[in-house]
Amino acid sequence: MHNKNVVIIDYGLGNLRSVMRGLEAAGARATITGVPEEIAAADCIVLPGVGAFHEGMEQLGPVKNTLCDAVRDKVPLLGICLGMQMLMDSSEEHGTYRGLGFVPGSVRRFPQEPGKKVPHMGWNTVRLTQPENPLFAGLSTEQYMYFVHSYYAKTNPEYTLTETEYILPFASSVVSGNVYGVQFHPEKSGAAGLKILKNYVGLI
Repeated sequence: MHNKNVVIIDYGLGNLRSVMRGLEAAGARATITGVPEEIAAADCIVLPGVGAFHEGMEQLGPVKNTLCDAVRDKVPLLGICLGMQMLMDSSEEHGTYRGLGFVPGSVRRFPQEPGKKVPHMGWNTVRLTQPENPLFAGLSTEQYMYFVHSYYAKTNPEYTLTETEYILPFASSVVSGNVYGVQFHPEKSGAAGLKILKNYVGLI
């Protein structure tokens, strides 16, 4: 695992250092880069992100084709937080915007509910709906993870890896082939989050 080349995509939005520290704690050698050639040479890719969807897609522009090629070549990809939302077909954040389309589904804003604040912020339960999936190997079917988001992914059960309840049930992690996404922050979710990062790097 130590000699695998894990690339964290730097497109100007994201908590890159903490993701890098999380991957290193999980035993990986991680590089932060926005250079297409370096992304193309990766054994696996992490797409972190915080902020607005359309801004993320815009900033990702220069490396979008490289990312699409890597996914087509079956290189594992993990989207975190906004990075997960960008894997979807579209988002309604500040208008309607197209995503990368790696995972069928759309990103929507949490509806208003009295007594419930948006963003959804803090620790919440993720319930594993595909127990055989290697990303959650060694973890129980319910885990606490750390969230910060105002928009959620709506997708079909076949692409839903875990489900979380806040105002409504939503996909808190997704999967489609070699593409994974987690809405929570594994790098801020203690031992269980680190285990997910370790499992992800172990997919290579």
